[in-house]
Amino acid sequence: MKAKIAALIAWVQATRPARVWARFGRANGPLLANGLSYQAIFAAFAAIWVTFAVFGLWVGGSSSLRDAVLDTIADAVPGLIDRGEGGAISLSQLLSAQVLGWTGAVAAVGLAWTSVGWFGAARSAVRAMLGQIHVQQNAIILKLKDAGLALGFGVALVISAALSLFATSLLDAALARAGVSPGNSFAEIASRIAALLIGFGFDLVVLLALYAVLSAQRLPRRALLQGVVGGALALEVLKALGGLLLGGAASNPLLASFAVIIGLLIWFSLLCTVLLLAAAWIGEAAERARLDEGAAPGAGVGGRE
Repeated sequence: MKAKIAALIAWVQATRPARVWARFGRANGPLLANGLSYQAIFAAFAAIWVTFAVFGLWVGGSSSLRDAVLDTIADAVPGLIDRGEGGAISLSQLLSAQVLGWTGAVAAVGLAWTSVGWFGAARSAVRAMLGQIHVQQNAIILKLKDAGLALGFGVALVISAALSLFATSLLDAALARAGVSPGNSFAEIASRIAALLIGFGFDLVVLLALYAVLSAQRLPRRALLQGVVGGALALEVLKALGGLLLGGAASNPLLASFAVIIGLLIWFSLLCTVLLLAAAWIGEAAERARLDEGAAPGAGVGGRE
């Protein structure tokens, strides 16, 4: 019996998920995820403000696009924007954000720097999951790359919202042509599926760009795709269960005064954990691919910039 239990334990430890979890633990994944989640709160506030300040004139000109952007943000980070049900950021103040004038410009630069700082921390955490050795790199080049990622994320957010709006309008037109009323349950299900597919595509693009840029080297395509697809699927599950996951903090009377902040901390902790677990999966898959090709074990996945 003991031999069977030992054999079962050995088999479980040899599976890919168990190896990924072990890599995550060896690289201090829980600690790194918690640190990233703490910084992510400040980065999220900064990124949302800068995004609306920069794109506000364009987005604000279309109430449909503005609502689509807000819906995209609400799906990605529940409880971040107060749209009447409670949230950390006042919608009226967010819509009035602007970079016109010296005060707005200075505020935008400071907040953008805060947002960019998260990507620097994420680089170290992701590379730890990949098993990369730290190398000396040009700090200015790294900051420019981080700024590019932050800007790209804001652009992707607006594009994703625009695609969601376009897909919804197209779907409504198709259903109307087929004689299906907008309030029909089938129409609601179809609309939800379209939103999920667009959200999944957004997560795929963001994770692919994030890992490709932060790793700063060519990762095995199969390993990268496995991690990105798995990470995007996990993020969609988190979004779908967002209300349930954050309900505990809001229902605890001891945390009622801090429910929004506690909820955001929990949410970002889960997001960052998924981000690092997906990176650990990529690192494990890449290492296995090298071993299959006859490379020496323990060589990491590279550290070149």
